[in-house]
Amino acid sequence: MSSIIQLLPDHVANQIAAGEVVQRPASVVKELLENAVDANATDIKLIIKDAGKSLVQVIDNGKGMNVTDARLCFERHATSKIRHAEDLFSLHTKGFRGEALASIAAIAHVEMKTKQDQEELGTQIVIEGSKFVSQESAVLPKGTSFAVKNLFFNIPARRNFLKSDTVEYRHIIDEFQRVALAHPNIHFTFYHNGSEMYNLPISTSRQRVVNVFSGKTNEKLVPVQEDTEIVTVEGFVSKPEFAKKNRGEQFFFVNDRFIKSGYLHHAVMAAYDGILKDGAQPSYFLYLSVPPNSIDINIHPTKTEIKFDDESALYAILRASIKHSLGQFNVAPVLDFERDANLDTPYHYKDLEGAMPTIQVDSTFNPFSDDKVNKHYANSGSGSSSGSGSGYKKPASTASWESLYVGLKQEADFTTESTEFSFESEEVTGSLFNDEEVEHAVQNVYQIHKKYIVSPIKSGMVIVDQQRAHQRVLYEQFLTNMTVHQASSQQLLFPLNLYFSSSEMELIDELKLSLVNTGFVFEDTNDDHVVISGIPVNVTESEISMVLEQLLGDLQEGIPENSFSQNDTIAKSMAKSLAVKTGTSLTIKEQENLVNGLFACKDPNVSPFQKPTFITMRVEDIDKKFAV
Repeated sequence: MSSIIQLLPDHVANQIAAGEVVQRPASVVKELLENAVDANATDIKLIIKDAGKSLVQVIDNGKGMNVTDARLCFERHATSKIRHAEDLFSLHTKGFRGEALASIAAIAHVEMKTKQDQEELGTQIVIEGSKFVSQESAVLPKGTSFAVKNLFFNIPARRNFLKSDTVEYRHIIDEFQRVALAHPNIHFTFYHNGSEMYNLPISTSRQRVVNVFSGKTNEKLVPVQEDTEIVTVEGFVSKPEFAKKNRGEQFFFVNDRFIKSGYLHHAVMAAYDGILKDGAQPSYFLYLSVPPNSIDINIHPTKTEIKFDDESALYAILRASIKHSLGQFNVAPVLDFERDANLDTPYHYKDLEGAMPTIQVDSTFNPFSDDKVNKHYANSGSGSSSGSGSGYKKPASTASWESLYVGLKQEADFTTESTEFSFESEEVTGSLFNDEEVEHAVQNVYQIHKKYIVSPIKSGMVIVDQQRAHQRVLYEQFLTNMTVHQASSQQLLFPLNLYFSSSEMELIDELKLSLVNTGFVFEDTNDDHVVISGIPVNVTESEISMVLEQLLGDLQEGIPENSFSQNDTIAKSMAKSLAVKTGTSLTIKEQENLVNGLFACKDPNVSPFQKPTFITMRVEDIDKKFAV
């Protein structure tokens, strides 16, 4: 019987390995950028076309490779980073497995140009699907250039699984930002379809964060600095008032390597405990330096997860250092037992004693006796009263007071003899509705625990979830406005400037037409901010930032291709942001309007997120509860 187990050919093994290393164009960007950083480059250029599907090119001015290394780097498990298994626990570089270039070359057309500084000529290699097409010498500048074209050209099934250009481009931006933030000592430039997207000069960590995430980021940052034997923590966290709904601007770097850690994220959130709104997420850019032998990097294929030796100590240090920074910069409330100098007595009044006030009373004054008062006013001198009211001032003379009323009697008589005027009395009540209306309303709707609205019906009663019901009402309103293009706007007295990162501005530009159809009026759009002069009628000025942040957060995975799906996504997001929340007390009129508006919808049974908006209970069901 013949053997059924056999060794895979190298090109097949490389394609299988590529499925683990290269998931999308952003994976290629990550591997090539990290290789350029490991080559000690000080200037790195990233060039992509069609969101990386047609071209991903990285050009650096690093140390380059000689002829032998240039050919050997495409072999599997070929690496310059480790020699023994123990080296895995003393890594100071990014890549170390030796599978990235071999995997990339197995599924794309690769052209590499490299030259070392001391060499006169460089090496140019062309590979197509793991097959060496050519290798020749060429006149090249110092450094290395990798051009990866036609990704997944020989695996059409994998290429079909790629998302839209917008989604893939966002993933590339994420990888670029992670590498750029970790290395502010390197000049990065990023080009997409011939347009310059980023130009990040060599700078400090704070300036690099500001360059990546718009100019307004600087005023949001609070520095964090803590040096211990276990870990050195540096970086920045945002002030609580600038917290967002999404988790886009949250970065952990361990030994200049971006990682994801829910445990460390919980430590950051614990430091903000009590000073953040529900659901708000702070931004943070934290750089942790730990001994290489105290972490294990090789536990995840993408190397974005790390195992620490002492996670509990790291948790406590991180939380304490952030809490200290927030308190030090008067962001978080702190106990302060020092005296406030503003409350001290002024210098000029420090030695003066307050005078005791005197009370003067005229015991003979009777406001109900006109004769006595007039006689008293006429006869009293400059305070020579027999009572205790010495010092009582004589009022001004009123001898000619009658002249003030000359002719007044005749005018009064004229008015009384003329046509009588009748004025309609206006009854003032304590509410907008009369007692009958209020009594009628009270009998129809009730609010329970500021969450549900109960209304009797012929067969029993209906219980409405106020938040889901309002979401359904707003959703259909927004969807109708965007469909028929008849949304009304309210003009702002002062235009509102809202600042966003470059990736968020890309989304806003694509959604601009749909947002205009909902009632937004954009006066101007710049690279890092938008100027809004009009908003939908059911949105307040204070809610604009929240609505747009929620919308951008919901579209992190990409914008739908067709216009109806875009409108549907925008309507759902805005309805979720603006709907009345659980715990909000509603007036009787608001309860009635909400219930009436729900049952006027085309589909009142479910919310926009396919959750039930109401339930009904029949009288028979209630009777069964009381049955013995």
